[in-house]
Amino acid sequence: MAFQDLLSQAGDLWRFQIVQAVFLSIFTIFAYPHFVLDNFTAFTPGHRCWVHILDNDTVSDNDTRTLSQDALLRSSIPLDSNMRPEKCRRFVHTQWHLLHLNGTFPNASDPDTEPCVDGWVYDRSTFSSTIVTEWDLVCDSQSLTSVAKFVFMAGTMVGAILGGHLSDRFGRKLVLRWCYLQLAIVGICSALAPSFLIYCSLRFLSGTATTTLLTNTIMLIEWATYRFQAMGIPLAMCASSIAFMTLAGLAFAIRDWHILQLVLSLPYFVIFLTSRWLLESARWLIINNKPEEGLKALRKAAHRNGMKNARDILTLEILKSTMKEELEAAQKKPSLCELLHMPNVRKMIFLLSFTRFANFVTFYGLSLHIQHLGNDVFLLQTLFGVVILLANCVAPWALKHMNRRVSQMFLLSLLSVCTLAIIFVPQEMQTLREVLATLGLGASSLASTVAYTHGNEVIPTIIRARVMAINANFANIAGALAPLAMILSVYSPPLPWIIYGVFPFISGFLVLLLPETRNKPLIDTIQDVKNRKKDFREPKQEDPSMEVIQFQGILGADC
Repeated sequence: MAFQDLLSQAGDLWRFQIVQAVFLSIFTIFAYPHFVLDNFTAFTPGHRCWVHILDNDTVSDNDTRTLSQDALLRSSIPLDSNMRPEKCRRFVHTQWHLLHLNGTFPNASDPDTEPCVDGWVYDRSTFSSTIVTEWDLVCDSQSLTSVAKFVFMAGTMVGAILGGHLSDRFGRKLVLRWCYLQLAIVGICSALAPSFLIYCSLRFLSGTATTTLLTNTIMLIEWATYRFQAMGIPLAMCASSIAFMTLAGLAFAIRDWHILQLVLSLPYFVIFLTSRWLLESARWLIINNKPEEGLKALRKAAHRNGMKNARDILTLEILKSTMKEELEAAQKKPSLCELLHMPNVRKMIFLLSFTRFANFVTFYGLSLHIQHLGNDVFLLQTLFGVVILLANCVAPWALKHMNRRVSQMFLLSLLSVCTLAIIFVPQEMQTLREVLATLGLGASSLASTVAYTHGNEVIPTIIRARVMAINANFANIAGALAPLAMILSVYSPPLPWIIYGVFPFISGFLVLLLPETRNKPLIDTIQDVKNRKKDFREPKQEDPSMEVIQFQGILGADC
């Protein structure tokens, strides 16, 4: 933890940290929408079978000219149990006799109907084009929309595994810049994909880049001292809320999925070029036995902060003497297997990972299925962005004045209650369903912010990237399972919501087994973890003269 002394000499919250935080915040605004992009690009519009007498412009039968569209539809498409036209079947032969029936209609037997062998007609009043209309992902193929969501989240799982390892091996900045370039290339190619299979393959690659990008962005927290650690991650989540609202606005203005995909991907070419200005984490460089490069990064930060005498204070001799224990620890960096053999570390990894899984399975269950929760997807997406923004404007106060464990338990319990309550609200009460979903998503977002901060504080720098990657992987597993869980509604409509509601309830109590870390500095080595082994008590009250508004300085602008 001696790095804090060095960082103080370079300026721990000056111009460099703030400007870098603003730039990273802007960069991530284009990344977060990819997680919920399928709410719009994979929107399933109203549809019915294509029928000859209705949809063939060359039909010249004089008898049909005297009939209305409703009459032709009535004689061509059977009705479902709700007396609405079937979406996936049509009559084999036109049933003219139905035009003379009033009131009730006989159910067509199976021999009288057939699947939509000639394709479908879509309601294009909401979107002119989606991947559903592009490749007819309806009826027997409707589960492929869930497959598309699953493939992207599977990519985030792979990205979490590879990204954490590559970030610890090659550095935060290099991997981050590569993700910018990858997301730009595969995002543009996705908009031009000629088939659903190629589209899914490209979305998989987008997922690997997106999760690694966000993880490395958050890890640039290492440029800030512990006094400011409570504000950085809330402001990162503020960026996500702005991104969600921006996506809703873009989707409202751009109703073609190809153009929407391009608009979200092209800016990353510019971001890739401008990201050269970013500095590699000096903390990572020193811990990975690169003190000369770490010293160079510290001097650059000091120069940008206007610290004129930093070159005299920040010398290699001072760095090595200050970071002696950390440099020795870097020589025997533990492998993942060794980490899992350490009971205290293994316990923290399990608890952090399960908490992330439980929270995100519900978060994605709500945010990826807004079409099941309300009629206006643009409004609901905007409300989700607003409540995430409000939740994370409250987060600095919560992180400053509330314990990490108690606040997570309360928020996860609230998320569970809101999700389970949706089961008892009928589909007709759309407003109440939207209110419950919005409140639950706000609780989930705030719980995620606290969990991010808590995870950073209990895991040492030397293994932080790998442990964060493990945690992110469990969150991504949850994201992949969330759309698949919705398929269970075919067997029992409440079942997906029961799954979404039970997990956060359980994790809310398990989080109490983690150590409390409020107002404590970041730790760097495994020995620091061992020193905290018995520290489960409340943190001591800070001296009032030392209280400051906590700001981590990694992302975002003032909420």
